[in-house]
Amino acid sequence: MRALKSLLTGAALVAGLAGAAQAEDKTKVGFIFVGPVGDGGWTYEHNQGRLAVEEAFGDKVETIYQESVPEGADAERAITQMALAGANLIFTTSFGYMDPTINVAAKFPNVKFEHATGYKTAPNVSNYSARFYEGRAVQGHIAGKMTKSNTIGYIASFPIPEVIRGINSAYIHAKKVNPDVQFKIIWAYTWFDPTKEADAAKALIEQGADVILQHTDSTAPQAAAKEAGNVITFGQASDMSEYAPFPRVSSIIDDWGPYYVDRTKAVMDGTWESVATWHGIGDGMVGIGEISDAVPADVKAEAEALRDALGDGSYHAFTGPLNKQDGSAWLAEGESADDGTLAGMNFYVEGIDSEIPSN
Repeated sequence: MRALKSLLTGAALVAGLAGAAQAEDKTKVGFIFVGPVGDGGWTYEHNQGRLAVEEAFGDKVETIYQESVPEGADAERAITQMALAGANLIFTTSFGYMDPTINVAAKFPNVKFEHATGYKTAPNVSNYSARFYEGRAVQGHIAGKMTKSNTIGYIASFPIPEVIRGINSAYIHAKKVNPDVQFKIIWAYTWFDPTKEADAAKALIEQGADVILQHTDSTAPQAAAKEAGNVITFGQASDMSEYAPFPRVSSIIDDWGPYYVDRTKAVMDGTWESVATWHGIGDGMVGIGEISDAVPADVKAEAEALRDALGDGSYHAFTGPLNKQDGSAWLAEGESADDGTLAGMNFYVEGIDSEIPSN
């Protein structure tokens, strides 16, 4: 009996050690989110990417996340805690996490970090973003064709190059098909705040906007437009199809899953390197949601052709002739903007009657 007990104890110990070894072999992947995973927009799609990692690797990975982490000092604490918890790879998914990510990465050289929408790298830090401005071009085309008031409202988050690029791209393509169009812009100074976003949408509608574009993450502007009854919208970051076919007539969909799976695999097989990634429609990182039947068939066909041209590279969203807001020449006929200028864009194009806030 004593021998049997000893044998069983030994077997249990071996099993326990094997289980512990298996747990240690798992790659732990962390995600820092700026909003709640149920925001229906930006963070929702990043969380879909996290779930894609789980689906791709099963019990070879463990994913962890923290949602609604404010940008700034709180982010640095949250990223540090995730590194201390044993994460091998951490995705930080908002522009304002850039410096906190760089700071924490310097303290944890054996952890790999991936920062979304920023521009800084380090030996253990990559950055990645999507060419959202390509999707804004498609939205601008549809908006310019469908507005009856010739007033398009734009809810902007923060005055950073990513957001300014989007405003410019949407305006350029709305203006191409409707020379009378004008943009009204409200800066909400938030990524996710349904109350502020709804208030901004209502204010724009009161100013005559019958199309609302947004670079904020909740569905509150969709709800405000639905209540107004005659205002069209576009899904931001996610399809927001619960508001289709009207007021939401199409959307920009961020597809992070393939990138997250690829970068996780690189950590697992030891091939991870610091890179800077900026993909668009052609690479599948930016998707154009279904264009609803509320859009006239000819406009839908034009928008799909524009999408395809952006995707195959035969057309660039920033192609001259284009001037800056002050009238100075920027791009000559047929000239396309370089990535360096786009990455640091801090000016409006000619025709936008608004000022970029200084902070």
